Amino acid sequence: MRRFLLRRLLLAVPTVLGVTVVVFATVALIPGDPVSALLGPGAPPEARQALSERLGLGEPLPVRYAHWLWHTVQLDLGTSTAGQRPVTEVLLPALGQTLLLTSTAFVLVLGGGVLLGAVGALRPRGPLGRLSSALTTLAVSAPQYSVALLLTAVFAVWLRVLPSGGTHDVFGGGGPLDLARHLVLPAVAAALVPLGLTARVFGTALSTQLTSDLADGLRSRGLSRAAVLRHCSHNASPVLLTIGGLQLAYLLEGVVFVETLFAWPGLGRLLYDALSARDLPLVQGGVLAVAVAFVGINILVDAAHAWVDPRLRSTR
Repeated sequence: MRRFLLRRLLLAVPTVLGVTVVVFATVALIPGDPVSALLGPGAPPEARQALSERLGLGEPLPVRYAHWLWHTVQLDLGTSTAGQRPVTEVLLPALGQTLLLTSTAFVLVLGGGVLLGAVGALRPRGPLGRLSSALTTLAVSAPQYSVALLLTAVFAVWLRVLPSGGTHDVFGGGGPLDLARHLVLPAVAAALVPLGLTARVFGTALSTQLTSDLADGLRSRGLSRAAVLRHCSHNASPVLLTIGGLQLAYLLEGVVFVETLFAWPGLGRLLYDALSARDLPLVQGGVLAVAVAFVGINILVDAAHAWVDPRLRSTR
């Protein structure tokens, strides 16, 4: 297992290096003049020249990338041009809020996906199986923004049982319970599409295992239905790990719209505001954080897959 993890970590090094190239080039080649965006078109030439030198915009692109990479390795992502604060100081609180929202939505994705997928596999032609298929189809097909607006209209405006945005009430002491109330609607809106995909993939994998020769052999030996289901679920678990890892990465990268709609102070909303203000150091740092997290999630999924299926650890 250690050699397997070591190989995965070594393979991640060139991947992360390539990610840094793509992130820097994408942000550096954005059309427009960041100096004019920060100082305005009527700024004096002296101020424009001073800001351009401070941002290093006059140097060649490879030199700028080398300087940025060297500082990034030292966890120095620069200074936010809009807020005049270190990028890491701005990113960390927003990243914590995004991880909280993503982890909550991921719990809903796994729990709901396994439940609906198992019901669809065990009762494919019964009422519960048809209901499970209908719910997963609705979850996959419904646009995320429509679901978010519908949840807000029903639970925040009509029923008034949940808040429509933010992390705490304006008046009140806050606390974990208040945070949990604000977390419900954005977590459900973010989890709906991944939940439907997870349920469909896991249901198909479990149904294949239940109709395989393995299941027939277990039944012929007199094992109970629960024992057969346990063995078949274990064989279908690698598929669940794979699709779960992909959906976790999707949640981490795709909550920007949910955070904007529900005024959640996460990384997606921060990047949206940074792009509007042309805060390039903050955009670079935020996109790099998301990309590195994506690579880390893939390594964790590979490790979990190898732990479940020992054959992968011996594959050269």
